[in-house]
Formats: sequence, structure tokens, C-alpha cells
Amino acid sequence: MVNILDFDTQKPKIQYPLFWQYKVIFDINIDVKDVVKEILGDREHKISFSKFSKDKKYQSYEISVFVLDERERLEIFSALKHVSKYVL
Repeated sequence: MVNILDFDTQKPKIQYPLFWQYKVIFDINIDVKDVVKEILGDREHKISFSKFSKDKKYQSYEISVFVLDERERLEIFSALKHVSKYVL
């Protein structure tokens, strides 16, 4: 069996810059566009509504952001994590 990538010992190689996509779940009462604008500022990005939870307590979005490097990608992830329920 051939292992292409051993996740325990190697990090995947990501070619920057690129558009990175985050799947983010927010409480229903959050104004997503305002929150994302506050985090991303003038960075190039796209926001797409995905769906509501069955009980309508949560809303999910796909947020695609142009990132220059790993540091920037992880900073955005962390900022989204602080204002949302989940970030994938």
C-alpha cells in the first residue's frame, strides 16, 4: 500500500496565495455580513448562504477568502471561530 501523505508526520503543501473556503455556522440572530466585514475588512471574499438548521436556531454560510499565506488563513479561522458556533 502506498501512502501519499502521512498526516501524522507531514503537513499538506498548500500553494499560496489562493481562495480558502470556510464553512461557518452562526446563531440565527447574527448579522453575518456585518461580522464578516468586521473580520475581513477589505480582503477579497465571497459569502454564500448554505442553509438553516432544522429548528431554525442556526444559519450556515460558505465564506471564500483570498489569503496570502498560512498565517493569514489561520488568523481568519481564529477570528471566525470567536464569533460563530462552528468553523470548518
